[in-house]
Amino acid sequence: MEKLLPEQLKELWQSVAQKERSTETVTFKQEQLIAEYRKIWTDALVLEGFKDLQESLFHELGLFTGCSDPAEIRLRCARSVKSLAQEWRDRVDPADPQSVAQFYNESQVEIYDLIWWHTLLDDLSPLGYVTALQFALRENSGSCLDFGAGVGAGSLLFVKHGLEVGLADISSPLLGFSRWRFQLRNLSGEFFDLKKCKLPSNAFDIVTAMDVFEHLTNPTETVERLWATLKPGGFLFGRFHAEPDEDRPLHIVEDFAPTFRRLRELGFVQVWEDDWLWGHQVFQKG
Repeated sequence: MEKLLPEQLKELWQSVAQKERSTETVTFKQEQLIAEYRKIWTDALVLEGFKDLQESLFHELGLFTGCSDPAEIRLRCARSVKSLAQEWRDRVDPADPQSVAQFYNESQVEIYDLIWWHTLLDDLSPLGYVTALQFALRENSGSCLDFGAGVGAGSLLFVKHGLEVGLADISSPLLGFSRWRFQLRNLSGEFFDLKKCKLPSNAFDIVTAMDVFEHLTNPTETVERLWATLKPGGFLFGRFHAEPDEDRPLHIVEDFAPTFRRLRELGFVQVWEDDWLWGHQVFQKG
């Protein structure tokens, strides 16, 4: 069975520790492997006529917002982390689920924040979606629900590699942008507004929940919803931790023990873990 990127890198660096390979050799190999993941990500997201990921993403967001100045879009994106944090502090009572839901349903800044993240300029962790894709393909998954789909990048990646996709989110602005992106590319997906509809039962081979659980007011209830929408034997691929970060006050969950306990109670079994690179885990529905 082909190993995924985190497993490959772990083995490579362990070989350095065992003096089987040099640091220079493994560093070069690591750069090659990450470049392959970066290309898969870029190829899935760039618009026709573009080769550069950042240029394409800023152009696309400009089309959506009606702003023809890429420099202005880039500036808004670059400022979005702090802008989003300030908007949260000004508007949200983290202890009030309705306040949290209203924020996500109304904020426009989050689109800029997620597009900036997906440029890979500051952080390569969006490439965890490529790991999820490779895992899904390895397991012959045919359908994926991207829970907390954000701006739909993960779903664009999956659908371009042949999977049927569903996108679920509580945010009307994010769902609207994701739907527009699919229409722009003449791609099909199913969109679920979590404020208005239930997820279908026994419908998906894999669910991705990428950097989602730290934002939830009721993570254990979410685990139950995802269990119900997965087919028997289906997989939940996610990251279930968050480091304290003053720039990310939206991360309101610090204790994930109740989430893991509910996963066990429902019969989920952990079948894979990235303990080297980005910290994702995979649980299989029993």
